Amino acid sequence: MIQADMKMPTTQGVRAAAEAVAAILPPTPLLPVEIGGVEAWVKAEVLQPVGAFKIRGAWWRLSSLTPEERAGGVVAVSSGNHAQGVAWAARRLGIAAAIVMPHDAPQVKLANTRALGAEVVLYQRAPKEQGGEDRDAVAAGLIAERGGTLVHAFGDPWVIEGQGSAAIEIAAQLGRAPSRIIACCGGGGLAAGLALGAPDSAIHAVEPVGWDMVGQAMATGELVAAAPDAPKTICDALQPLATKPINLAVLKGRAEPGVTVTDDEVRAAQRFAFAHLRLVVEPGGAAALAAALAGKVPVDEGTVIMLTGGNADPAAYAATIAGAD
Repeated sequence: MIQADMKMPTTQGVRAAAEAVAAILPPTPLLPVEIGGVEAWVKAEVLQPVGAFKIRGAWWRLSSLTPEERAGGVVAVSSGNHAQGVAWAARRLGIAAAIVMPHDAPQVKLANTRALGAEVVLYQRAPKEQGGEDRDAVAAGLIAERGGTLVHAFGDPWVIEGQGSAAIEIAAQLGRAPSRIIACCGGGGLAAGLALGAPDSAIHAVEPVGWDMVGQAMATGELVAAAPDAPKTICDALQPLATKPINLAVLKGRAEPGVTVTDDEVRAAQRFAFAHLRLVVEPGGAAALAAALAGKVPVDEGTVIMLTGGNADPAAYAATIAGAD
């Protein structure tokens, strides 16, 4: 249930976020790509300074803090890309940042977050029955102990608006609204932001098999938790235990039915991006492209596919590109 006093993200807020993002970052390229004989487009968010779209929501959230909130610092939860976005924005704005990250996050993401000056607090990512911890509870504990503002990876209204700034860029680059945007989906922050920023476009949320918490929530109208025996996935960035009420409120009746992709389809998309676009894309950042290549989402000349992250583990990526997976 959404709290009565909670700010809701709006299309106006997305436009304001787009202006704020444009003031500090150049647009990421919109590149042509041929899929099934149709020329569509990819939005190369892998080329952001932190290698992922998450910098958008992080910048809008932190730059919107009051002077008192900035002085108190921020706490975030992330598997890696949001962590880097928050750390980047915090360093630029002179804000102390603590990031709650899973113990098994890719080393490249942990190292990059620390290099940007943020404090990393590790938690055990596993089912509770197996000794796992609730990352939101860990973050709440930090805030209770030391204060600070929570910057949630996908359930924060400013973060949602910031992610939606990509839709404003896309429309400006295309010269029109896209027919559809295919987005990699973890908790639904990007999909919700795109739904607000591109009100006339179909929005397709793509999740890993067994981790379609957003798709199931849209289908049932209620939050759905990940199963304790949810399958392993190489998409480390797309493993939330559930979406949030605010995301479901935006997406319900607005986004298309959820789509899931397998690890093999994701690896094929990574190889495709490397061979045809000369881009390095991490598994979670390739999910949308995987759905398009597998024919799970319709593609036409007005389709834009989000390549959301490029922070790939070097060894795993090399094996994937070599076809040794």
